[in-house]
Amino acid sequence: MLKRFLFIPMVSLVSLLSSCTTYPRLLNFTFDPAGRSLNSPSDDITPQISGRFITFVSDRQGRQDVYLFDGNNRRLVDIPGLNQLDILASHPGISEDGRYIVFAGTRQGQSDIYLHDRETRQLRNLTENLKAEVRNPAISADGSTIAFESSANGQWDLMIIDARSGQPLDIPIAPR
Repeated sequence: MLKRFLFIPMVSLVSLLSSCTTYPRLLNFTFDPAGRSLNSPSDDITPQISGRFITFVSDRQGRQDVYLFDGNNRRLVDIPGLNQLDILASHPGISEDGRYIVFAGTRQGQSDIYLHDRETRQLRNLTENLKAEVRNPAISADGSTIAFESSANGQWDLMIIDARSGQPLDIPIAPR
């Protein structure tokens, strides 16, 4: 039986990029028509920032893939083993150290949550045994915990799982 969990929603990109003042910080990266920078003519959606890294989904290769941009080096980072030809990616997130990337992916009409380890270059389906639709994953700063929405109970509930094992965490919630 799946339990409902409380989770703080993801903050918008503008909020994440803002400084302590009330004004958002503008990212000023050059436009690259060849798609080798953060700004390109492609459809770039659902950006998430963690530390120096920005993950986003783009159709730069003619399919919906996850991209990683290193703000310090001001360039796209190659991610071997991440993008698959038969997975339509959405809503990526990254751990603060840049090692783990999580995203929602749809393969043959089934949505799942995937975790990619950049160090080992391994991609794991964390929800392949969950008989439900899933969406909107978020990963903790240290990469140990992943939260996402699941329709397993016939409504959209939040699930929190251990990123390494893929097992749900038993987090008690206060009674109403």
